[in-house]
Amino acid sequence: MTEASYQATSFPASPTDAQGALLAADGTPLKLKLRQSMRASRMRAFGLVLPLLIFVLASFVIPILVLLWQGVYNGTYENDMPRSAPIMRAWDGASPPSEAMAEAMVLDMVDARKAKTIGKVATRVNRELSGTRSLFTKSARRAAKMEAPYLAALEKADKDWADLETWRAIKIAATSLTPAFYAAAVDAKYTADGAFEMQSEERRIHVNLFIKTMLVSGAVMLACLLLGYPVAYLLAHLPMKTSNLLMILVLLPFWTSLLVRTTAWIAMLQSQGVLNDIFVWIGITSDDSRFSLIYNMTGTLIAMTHILLPFMILPIYSVMRAIPPSHVRAAKSLGATNWTAFWRVYFPATIPGIGAGGLLVFILSIGYYITPALVGGQDGQLISNFIAYHMQRSLNWSLAAALGGILLVIVLILYWLYDRIVGIDNMKLG
Repeated sequence: MTEASYQATSFPASPTDAQGALLAADGTPLKLKLRQSMRASRMRAFGLVLPLLIFVLASFVIPILVLLWQGVYNGTYENDMPRSAPIMRAWDGASPPSEAMAEAMVLDMVDARKAKTIGKVATRVNRELSGTRSLFTKSARRAAKMEAPYLAALEKADKDWADLETWRAIKIAATSLTPAFYAAAVDAKYTADGAFEMQSEERRIHVNLFIKTMLVSGAVMLACLLLGYPVAYLLAHLPMKTSNLLMILVLLPFWTSLLVRTTAWIAMLQSQGVLNDIFVWIGITSDDSRFSLIYNMTGTLIAMTHILLPFMILPIYSVMRAIPPSHVRAAKSLGATNWTAFWRVYFPATIPGIGAGGLLVFILSIGYYITPALVGGQDGQLISNFIAYHMQRSLNWSLAAALGGILLVIVLILYWLYDRIVGIDNMKLG
């Protein structure tokens, strides 16, 4: 067809409105039709992901928010001692306690004992000052018979009511929204005047546990890297048949319960266990001086390294599989030795996998609980074990929430550092 005949050919014109805007077949402006179509498409996509979004919110986001809130909020005293709570919050914490404070305290103790909540109140105040639980329970039994002047009646019931520190502890407990638990989580004390002071040396536990947890997690990460990198290299370069068999061995621990694997390590690491028998057999030690490999930090490191090793191997392997062999061959053809080709060409290409595996292993190690609890004994306990203790035994949920909140902040800082150094976009997990 010639250009003249092509130009002479007529095509049906697209319908337009009075302003010249294109119209769809049903007469709707085309732009509006496109917006409606895109909106419907987004609604369908949102409907598909809505169940997953609800699940993530209900099982992950909301519990974390509740955890963070509980670390700064405890309304036990305010709810069960409604008369004295506002008076105690208004008190300056320095002047002597007033008769109004004592009267409100006595009336609240009478009601709390009738409602059987005096034990919760006593426990809450005892978090701030040891020994006040017995003070509250004993005074509550006599509160119904107390008469004015109430301050003298309280001091007659127990001389600790004359101590200003007792009233200061009550003032802190009466404040529902408080940083006291986060202060306790870092071995500090929140005082009645709103200041912070460090605990004495013998009472500092949590900061040392946080440091210990970081060191253990770093050691496990390093051990997994040293053991996992060669395994990942073999997986990526062995023939497919052999590589598949080795991959099955790497994935085999995932098919076994974590509790079973940890219990197996208890049998292997004990003084009469398999490892010590091997050491005696090959002459590393004698039967009378077997190694202590369990219920200490050594057992914790060995068991955690074994359990977390696959989480290091798989990300590194996934990166190695994507590295073209021609890169190393090109380096050798240009005169590089085997070591130079590996260190200058191959190893830098595996850094995203190393970073992803290291970050994954480190974060999993920080929150590990079962393995240190069963294998570590007293010496191998980590911060997660103390969080469980406060949740299950001491029932100090606010302190447990504060410890968990600090652990969450540490994890977020690790993510931020990884993003700054390596980049989240370069993370390769598979």
